[in-house]
Amino acid sequence: MIEQLIIAIFLGILAGTLTGLAPGIHINLVAALLFVSSATLLAFTSPIVLACFIVSMAVVHSFIDFIPSIFLGAPEESTALSVLPGHKLLLQGKGYEAVKLTTIGCYIGILLLFILIPLFIIFLPGVYETLSWLVPWFLIVASVFLIIKEKNPFLGFIIFMFAGVLGILSLNFYSIKEPLFPLLTGLFGTSTTLTSISEKTKLPQQKITYEKIKSKEILSILPSSIISSSLCSFLPGLGSSQAAVLSSQMEKNSSKPENFLVLLGTISTLVLGLNFAALYIIDKSRSGAGIIIQRFIPEISSIQLWLLLAVMLVSGSIAVLLSLFFARKFSVFISKVNYRKMNVVILLILIIMSIFISGWLSLLVLVTATALGIVAINSGVRRIQLMGCLIIPVIMYFIF
Repeated sequence: MIEQLIIAIFLGILAGTLTGLAPGIHINLVAALLFVSSATLLAFTSPIVLACFIVSMAVVHSFIDFIPSIFLGAPEESTALSVLPGHKLLLQGKGYEAVKLTTIGCYIGILLLFILIPLFIIFLPGVYETLSWLVPWFLIVASVFLIIKEKNPFLGFIIFMFAGVLGILSLNFYSIKEPLFPLLTGLFGTSTTLTSISEKTKLPQQKITYEKIKSKEILSILPSSIISSSLCSFLPGLGSSQAAVLSSQMEKNSSKPENFLVLLGTISTLVLGLNFAALYIIDKSRSGAGIIIQRFIPEISSIQLWLLLAVMLVSGSIAVLLSLFFARKFSVFISKVNYRKMNVVILLILIIMSIFISGWLSLLVLVTATALGIVAINSGVRRIQLMGCLIIPVIMYFIF
């Protein structure tokens, strides 16, 4: 059994590294393929071993996934907002620093789980139903606050609403598979890439820096990340990006690019771990990987939950080394190539991936989302307003 667990963790780390480095290949796809093959696999191993593989893969993916998001502008839902401060640091020659900050945040998130989950086991079942009706109003208040803080609130409102309408149409356009890929890639990825191409942006030499992090500022953003991650982990329709939007409005220190990247990393693994904990605490899954684990183990015991958390800690510890290793490799590589030509290649790759992952019709979403992202860039509206593409559908989900 122990040997099988070690093999499962090792294979999970390998799978998470591959899915993290390859934009668009999500852990849910691998987990689904694993479930399809489960009849054969369960003849040689147990459901808890397969669950450990999924958890290990998901954890490593959450660390590594920030690398293509920051260096290549190819985001997923959980890393979309990292394109903004990450690109800013990349243009300062601090791409490695940006990944290091998200890596620190991810590991902090895993450590926090060991404090939070016992508290949630005690208190959450009694207040779970009460919290549900508060979520849409909390999102509305946060969104209004975001818009008011814009230099041009009216324009911010227009872009937020357009993003929301685009999100609603994309997520309900059933002819498009995996609509989040072209949607988020257009809003945050290809729009940034095209802007860099048109402005003939030159990337400075990337530096492998080891700047000190102000612990007081990091500690100040933890309460808001815990609150927002908790809401998004135990309530349906909410994800890491919504948690980041909520958290960024609770604490002023999170507006700094460096702090915001730590915040995103923390939220990424907090939401992931609390999603798995929800299987035990409220017997509900809040993620695709969680659904597959629930099918393997319909009723998770407390011992199994803590085993999964131990797997998260082991995999996360190794992921720290892997993340920093690949960030160094990316920093060296990206410093040696023509940035404009590389952006053209990246643009073509993202278009091809959109077609491959979501079909030809996804180009409608990709082009529209790219145009909206460029409008936000050129108008000076903070691109956090583009998260209306997910926030408005979630609000409508709860209200209607």
